[in-house]
Amino acid sequence: MTTRTTTLLRPTLNLRRQTGLLEKIAAFLALFSERRRLAAMPDHMLADLGITRREAEAEARRSIWDSPSHWQA
Repeated sequence: MTTRTTTLLRPTLNLRRQTGLLEKIAAFLALFSERRRLAAMPDHMLADLGITRREAEAEARRSIWDSPSHWQA
């Protein structure tokens, strides 16, 4: 007579993968927020940064996944 052992397979929790996803989402939200704040700045503050109102508004219209190349891994 043979004894059969069954094990319950549980999905493993991959915290590293989830942390990476959460970090990306946080970065996208931060980028979105920064772009909206840039668009809301008065003209004299934009001039201090060396950009025009048109450039600030164009930056604010970019999508959140359109991030700077140095952010992409």
